Amino acid sequence: MNYFRTALLLAALTALFMGVGFMIGGRGGMMIAFLVALAMNLFSYWNADRIALSMHGAREVSAAEAPDLVRMVHDLAARAGLPAPRVYLIDSDQPNAFATGRDPEHGAVAATTGLLAMLTREEVAGVMAHELAHIKNRDTLIMTITATIAGAISMLANIAFFVGGNRDNHNPLGWVGVLIAAIVAPLAASIVQMAVSRTREYAADRMGAEICGQPMWLASALAKISGAAHMIPNEAAEANPASAHLFIVNPLSGRSFDNLFSTHPSTENRIAALRELAGGGPDAGFPGGFDYGASGNSRMPSATGRRGAVPVTDPGRTRRGPWA
Repeated sequence: MNYFRTALLLAALTALFMGVGFMIGGRGGMMIAFLVALAMNLFSYWNADRIALSMHGAREVSAAEAPDLVRMVHDLAARAGLPAPRVYLIDSDQPNAFATGRDPEHGAVAATTGLLAMLTREEVAGVMAHELAHIKNRDTLIMTITATIAGAISMLANIAFFVGGNRDNHNPLGWVGVLIAAIVAPLAASIVQMAVSRTREYAADRMGAEICGQPMWLASALAKISGAAHMIPNEAAEANPASAHLFIVNPLSGRSFDNLFSTHPSTENRIAALRELAGGGPDAGFPGGFDYGASGNSRMPSATGRRGAVPVTDPGRTRRGPWA
């Protein structure tokens, strides 16, 4: 089903890309757009994960650089029956995270330094489990390809203004075609975001809760992330809005509402679903919940690059900032 959904989505994106090409350059433009879209589809399949990570300045970290984070992700992956993914850090004050990779064997998870500075270890585990659920469900293939091609469609709209509406360019509709292309292209990213069903977030929330064993860890994390994400700008995401649907919470300012054009379900609805999953209790969870492995001298990198000890004397108390 995932492969069929991917093929259907790519076909729709290719048709849209060709339609914009026709509006700009007629049949010749449509054929060029088709060839470009075909090349983009093939390129995206193999390279979209690297593009998404590079787009947001993600830096891969090793077990030596971030031992607690890498161990946490690898332990959660083992619980989920997944190969150990690569782990990345993004230097951004906005708390957020995303997963990428065309299949579980090439999976990667990325977290911002803001997320690591703001959340407790339990909440970080909930977020990482959610991202691993996307990898397990192979949602990441769809997300990375749509981010790449949606950006290409928007770029084609900009080209339209340089090509212009001269009929000598084989544009059958002249400036009307250019204007249509310019109007359609900005909406293309929204169409793509709608095509990637928002229900995948609910599914990833549920599976993530099962992986870590504690739905309320993720619910608490979502409440904090959502509250901060729309107050702290994410410049890379604002510059590349087509990648917004990759993140656990929409990184773009002013788009927290749950409507037809939203890339994410409302955080309130997601938290309510997790509360229901937990049976309404803050400590409810699944049998055999994840032990996030905090120990007396855990050390993790901070958002400023410093390292700080996080002694754990009371496993039941709330610990803020595993990186601080």
